Amino acid sequence: MTATEFAPAKVNLTLHVTGRRADGYHLLDSLVVFPQTGDSVSATPASEPSLTITGPFAEGLESGPDNLVLRAAALCDAPPQALKLTKNLPVASGIGGGSADAAATLRLLTRLIGATLPGRNEILALGADIPVCLDGRSCRMSGIGEVIDPVTLPEFHLVLVNPRVAVMTGAVFRGLVSRDNPPMGDLPEFADLNTFVEFLRTCRNDLEQPAIAVQPVIADAIATLADTTGCHLARMSGSGATCFGVFKTAAEAETAVSALRSSHPNWWVSTGRVA
Repeated sequence: MTATEFAPAKVNLTLHVTGRRADGYHLLDSLVVFPQTGDSVSATPASEPSLTITGPFAEGLESGPDNLVLRAAALCDAPPQALKLTKNLPVASGIGGGSADAAATLRLLTRLIGATLPGRNEILALGADIPVCLDGRSCRMSGIGEVIDPVTLPEFHLVLVNPRVAVMTGAVFRGLVSRDNPPMGDLPEFADLNTFVEFLRTCRNDLEQPAIAVQPVIADAIATLADTTGCHLARMSGSGATCFGVFKTAAEAETAVSALRSSHPNWWVSTGRVA
């Protein structure tokens, strides 16, 4: 029997870099959401572990033991599985694709065959984003990514745009002018989308300008989203190059997707609801 788990994109609506530990890990304060667009991981019992990668962004991805999906599976006390990763999200794009895939693998194997979830330190060793992807809820994420506080947000829709350029996280962090920046303020109760967007405007993505210095087309993507009808706010996610626009309704988001695909046919464009 084959079972499948969804691996939603992880979008950083805000990303404040607040410090750096002695081991090199950066301290963050970030509002994270998971729109309904992403990859998927499926598993079928097999005589030995394996991984097949398909989908529009499968090219160039290694399916060997260093792949995060197989590394996550190896941490579970599960019998061998033939795993299949359908890669719908662009790679090295600031929306947690690899971490989301690893987290989906952990959820899948614990749900499918009752495997034991590995310990917190083992999960963090796979990647600092994996705990928040494993949780999969809108949250405020801090520390190096291990401190997760769920938040209640109004429903909205994100339109995601990637100009199909990869951005290496290390290069972006090296471009940071300051690594000791103010955190977000206290999160108020959000009466509606307008009050939520007003709060987002008081926040930042401290990696946005360093990422634009690496790939200037990111600035074009943000500006294009901001000019799209119905967009309340446009910003870069994570370390880029994916950017997001906040929309109130599914109809407005779908209209924006159609317009963006028409005006920029070489860009990756997607949309998903955030509840």
